[in-house]
Amino acid sequence: MNAAVVQAFDAPPRYTTFPDPIAQEGEALVTVTAAGLHAIVKSLANGTHYGSTGELPFIPGVDGVGRLEDGTRVYFGASRSPYGTFAERAVAVGLMRLPLPEGLDDATAAGIANPGMSSQVALAERARFTAGESVLILGATGVAGQLAVQIARRLGARRVVAAGRNPQALEGLKELGADAVISLDQPQDALISAFRAAHLEGGIDVVLDYLWGLPAEALLAAISQKGLSKAAPRVRFVQIGSSAGGTISLPAATLRSSGLELLGSGFGSASLQQIVNALRDFFQAAAVKPFQFKVTTAPLRDVEALWNTKEQGTRLVFQP
Repeated sequence: MNAAVVQAFDAPPRYTTFPDPIAQEGEALVTVTAAGLHAIVKSLANGTHYGSTGELPFIPGVDGVGRLEDGTRVYFGASRSPYGTFAERAVAVGLMRLPLPEGLDDATAAGIANPGMSSQVALAERARFTAGESVLILGATGVAGQLAVQIARRLGARRVVAAGRNPQALEGLKELGADAVISLDQPQDALISAFRAAHLEGGIDVVLDYLWGLPAEALLAAISQKGLSKAAPRVRFVQIGSSAGGTISLPAATLRSSGLELLGSGFGSASLQQIVNALRDFFQAAAVKPFQFKVTTAPLRDVEALWNTKEQGTRLVFQP
């Protein structure tokens, strides 16, 4: 079959031939129609993601849309290395084979599932978010962050604060449901003050962090308190991505002087069943009332040329 194949961690995948997968017990063969180029796909392909096996060669892609042998149209997740979803055919595990509602086309479903799942799982399963709470999103101008604003609002957030770098996209977030926006493009001290003002003004119950690095340090510094007579409100900080840096400096006093709870959300911290539950709810919501979300499609044969394309508010989806 034709597929995108990772042959080296320091080079884009190449469009070439690869042996067809054979479904094992608990798996199903899928004819792929669309697969999204998500951040996790790139980090697995360059060997930096914690889920990387370190083995070469392999087909990239963690999820996609396709048809089972009986013709059922499904969203699915790839089950095992070396087979990913950037190929004409793939194998899928039982839990990660979800029939798609008719209101979602293949390309949109393949592009929106991963970024939508990131905040849906983080809010519903990891933070145990309840309607009426407030949410601050770090990295809200990216594709996943823009969806997070919409999902938080639909789940009943009392207040949504969006923080990001892209000035044009930042203002557009108000149309998606953000009550306030914070530019990350300012000195660290000023950023800490902006976060502290947002916290004091309306409280922050849940943080969805797609960035880590210095922006996370600024927000954590803003949450900490001075003095011994203040009651520290509970703040669930959910770490999802690390596009601004893989490590932070976290003073011990920040934990002791605040109601901070640090959580992770991703494969490993969330169970497969939790992810499936969140995806099912998300697909139904997207079919009933579409999210504002942009998809760009391209043939899989162009994967090498388009692999390093900058994400400009749209998710790239490859079609075999």
